Amino acid sequence: MQLPLSWGVNPYKAMPRKIEEIKEFLLMARRKDAKSVKIKKNKDNVKFKVRCSRYLYTLVITDKEKAEKLKQSLPPGLAVKELK
Repeated sequence: MQLPLSWGVNPYKAMPRKIEEIKEFLLMARRKDAKSVKIKKNKDNVKFKVRCSRYLYTLVITDKEKAEKLKQSLPPGLAVKELK
């Protein structure tokens, strides 16, 4: 169902943003408005989700070693929550 734009809700702005590059994700995590990071470990991939003031940015990594290195390189002041 598509909501009419007259309702003041644009469904395209409410969608989370997918990030393809690790460097770009680290830049998002270092932003001043980044609040927290959630790490979701699945059988075949690991998802990193950083919550900024406007969007939720998501990075999907299939390599477990790269995911562990990325976890170690997250900014220390950022709240990290691991999900199962």
